Amino acid sequence: MLRTHTCEELNISNVNQKVTLCGWLQKNRKLGGMLFVDLRDRYGITQLVFNNERNSELCEIAESLGREWVIQATGTVAERYSKNKNITTGDIEIIVDAVTVLNRSEIPPFTIEDESDGGDELRLKYRYLDLRRNPVKNNLIFRHNLSIEIRNYMNGIGFLEIETPFLIKSTPEGARDFLVPSRMNPCEFYALPQSPQTFKQLLMISGYDRYFQIVRCFRDEDLRADRQPEFTQIDCEMSFVEQEDILQTFEGLIKHIFHKVKGIDIESISRITFEDAMRLYGSDKPDTRFGMSFVELNDKLQHRAFSVFNNSELVVGFVAKGCAHYSRKQLDAFTDFVKRPQIGAGGLVYIICNEDSTFKSSVEKFYSQEDLASVAEKCNAFAGDLILIMSGETKKVRKQLCELRLEMGKQLGLCRAGEYKPLWVIDFPLLEWDDETQRFYAKHHPFTAPKPEHLALMDTRPGAVLANAYDLVINGTEIGGGSIRIYSKELQQKMFSVLGLSTEEAHNQFGFLMNAFQYGCPPHGGIAFGFDRLCAILNDSDSIRDFIAFPKNNSGRDPMLDAPATINPAQLKELGISFKN
Repeated sequence: MLRTHTCEELNISNVNQKVTLCGWLQKNRKLGGMLFVDLRDRYGITQLVFNNERNSELCEIAESLGREWVIQATGTVAERYSKNKNITTGDIEIIVDAVTVLNRSEIPPFTIEDESDGGDELRLKYRYLDLRRNPVKNNLIFRHNLSIEIRNYMNGIGFLEIETPFLIKSTPEGARDFLVPSRMNPCEFYALPQSPQTFKQLLMISGYDRYFQIVRCFRDEDLRADRQPEFTQIDCEMSFVEQEDILQTFEGLIKHIFHKVKGIDIESISRITFEDAMRLYGSDKPDTRFGMSFVELNDKLQHRAFSVFNNSELVVGFVAKGCAHYSRKQLDAFTDFVKRPQIGAGGLVYIICNEDSTFKSSVEKFYSQEDLASVAEKCNAFAGDLILIMSGETKKVRKQLCELRLEMGKQLGLCRAGEYKPLWVIDFPLLEWDDETQRFYAKHHPFTAPKPEHLALMDTRPGAVLANAYDLVINGTEIGGGSIRIYSKELQQKMFSVLGLSTEEAHNQFGFLMNAFQYGCPPHGGIAFGFDRLCAILNDSDSIRDFIAFPKNNSGRDPMLDAPATINPAQLKELGISFKN
């Protein structure tokens, strides 16, 4: 080994020992005849000391060393006169006897320190340098430790980690596939998996009744802070189970993770139906760290003189406790917020509950004090509170009011870092109707089983069928989702039919699965968690990129590799692919 210790493990007990360290020169400082060098490796920082009086030639060599040069230093551990409590080796320093340059470095394009002066795009271009910084390094260490705890838990309850293929068949449902041309099969393509869904179902048919995999998945979709074209799932499946078995098993996993990784004990995970989540929060992934649940007000505010409410499908609002003091300027800012194109609301109505039991409202000329008092009573609002109200088409206005609720939560400091409220959302609709294509789509995926009591509705009212499906939400972020699966060939054929797939199309796309159903398929179900998202939420980060070693930017590009890139025409010819200008 080129070193005897790392740059983190030396302490006061090592004083007078001869040691050799290797690492990168982070910074140096000259004070009189002394030169102090901070040497950094993956583990930490150790201070090296060069004394001009003791060895002027060595000190001269040390002065010539540049930032991020890779060096080897040998010397004696000494107690540090001016101790640094911010680093683990802050009680000692190395009096250097010899130094060797292992490799030189160009001046880095940004400072490699906790607070860097490099922008996002620059740091992505030089990601291998960004990975040297403590915040990024600590995120990857956290990700590693989390994966170990997941594997420990899953192994402890009898799950097998089994790898599934990355080159598979493209399917028409869900997000767009990344396609891979086959040289040996001209004009034919593989797809990169959006998830191992069908393979884990096949493993259940194969008798491997408890499967999991921490697996890379790929989706060709528009990117946001919590999306990447390639991401990692904790993919799980179990046989001979019902929905309650799945929820209990993976509630245990979440409790284990929080206890081991965060030191937080979660007593239980609340549950809410999809219908109630939409009605009370306007979202199927509500942030329940704070209240402000919605109250529907059609009966209180319609059939009066205000035509906007009269012509709306839904009038709905929530109470902001203690916010009656908000100025007109602040209230107008909320109106501007909901009118932004990203939200698209037409306006906002407020009711202020005064301390003297009177009410002030932006629509008070249309409503009496008794009308406004009736609204306050239904909303459970009291003196000093503010009621914010919107109206419109039900789905749209709930989503718009949800955005306002989240903004209020942030402004009032109710979205507290370090506070976690996991939530199961259950009883999703099985299908979603799309007006543009005039057909149903699977809410989750086409292998999700309907609730047993809703089977008869598949023929008559498919849009009313509820799914045996569930999502895990933490602080308003969907962390995972799953379902009990269809395991009958006949029911799977019916599902494909409702989705508009002909028998031939279903056979071409999923014939392998339908055939497998004929050979003793057990009842089964599962769930998949977004591993990158879980890392981010546990660290109160808005972006999963912080927890991926080599992420893409918001355009789906890798600035470091300059990918995607054009392909040599000879390669395209070999694949039988040509492009026309």
